[in-house]
Amino acid sequence: MKNFFTQISNIWKHEELRQKLGITLGMILVYRIGSFIVIPGVNSDKLAEQLGTAGSGGLGDLLSLFTGGAFNRASIFALGIMPYISASIIMQLLGIAVPAVQKMQADGESGRKKINQYTRLLTIAITLVQAPGYLQTSVIGYGAVEDDGTFWWFSAVLILVCSTLLIMWLGERITEKGVGNGISLLIMIGIIATFPQSLLQEATTSTPFFFLVEIAFLLIVIGASVALVQALRKVHVQMAKMQTGGSHLPQGEGARSYIPLKVNSAGVMPIIFAQAIMFIPLYLTQSETFENNSFLTQLLDFNGLWYNLIFFLMIVIFTYFYTAITVNPNQMADDLKRQNSFIPGVKPGKPTADFLEKILSNITLPGSLMLAFIAILPAIVYSLGLTENQGFSMFFGGTSLLIMVGVVLDTLQQIESYLLSRHYDGLMKSGKLRGRPQSPVGGITG
Repeated sequence: MKNFFTQISNIWKHEELRQKLGITLGMILVYRIGSFIVIPGVNSDKLAEQLGTAGSGGLGDLLSLFTGGAFNRASIFALGIMPYISASIIMQLLGIAVPAVQKMQADGESGRKKINQYTRLLTIAITLVQAPGYLQTSVIGYGAVEDDGTFWWFSAVLILVCSTLLIMWLGERITEKGVGNGISLLIMIGIIATFPQSLLQEATTSTPFFFLVEIAFLLIVIGASVALVQALRKVHVQMAKMQTGGSHLPQGEGARSYIPLKVNSAGVMPIIFAQAIMFIPLYLTQSETFENNSFLTQLLDFNGLWYNLIFFLMIVIFTYFYTAITVNPNQMADDLKRQNSFIPGVKPGKPTADFLEKILSNITLPGSLMLAFIAILPAIVYSLGLTENQGFSMFFGGTSLLIMVGVVLDTLQQIESYLLSRHYDGLMKSGKLRGRPQSPVGGITG
């Protein structure tokens, strides 16, 4: 990154970008402070002692990873943003099966506002279900509450619901007023918060040589994740003849461009969606009905075969699903036709849409398989005994690494767009940050 620090200094010369970064950092600070505020009436010292005695493992540790440790601290932000993610998944699934939701999706901005409002209400309902189960299993179950009367239950559930809504509001404000996708950014911040501690524990328990080998392997996995997120399939487009100064270009010399179709158009959303659904067994086993269900108990082990097999398949399915709702070949074909542009050798209109859809299907399959493999890689690393630190193994690919890579690259792209709008060089001056808008064909993105 040539002159990287010079480009960093350019950020503070861009007034709008400086304000957006300030808002983003301020929201993140509020989120991190809230993750250390313990629910009133909970003895945090006793809870930490009981958790240390019980040991680690299971989906509870994964939830704690996504919330920056708030789950195991019985923080007011213990449930994190996951209820909102679950509500978003349900609304998107309803958009496929329910005509009323489909109509709202087609109504543009007004429909989007209605869907957001229903998502918020559904978030409240999901949190009202999850909060009592969390308090009973992860707080009272460890004897961390001395007086668990009716008033404490009411106040604790109310605090968890309101705190989840506050996190949701912070994420929406970051997306609207700050830089990056707020929801994904808050999840990433929670994950990064636990990385230094896991790295230090691994360094103290491993030999220096083996630790360096682990770091080298980790860098290779990070490189593979970056390559997956940035991989493109360029579909060449022939632009119409251009007219400059009253004269036409010679026949056949129209501008050449391309449509950048990403191999992983869905980004990290399939990981987040699949992970949110994989938390369902954790909540089901908190009830007496499913408490002793052997199959659900097996799904609580995120290093187990059944958990990773189902997780793998769900990521592949969600990748296709999310790509289908975010990338519209018909819209691309219409945009090309309106601008008198075409793909060489393909007729405009429906043949172009079919051609783009075929390419998208072909590149989504290897992209989804690679995404799913990286997601289950931590379980493979831990099962093979390459590391005994389960917390550190989570960063060898998996949900945590993919979210971090995807969110960081997306945020960098937004920052680059602001810098380039003021004629500053981008952060990657010596190279090229893929995903940066390059196609002059309006309305076509990968």
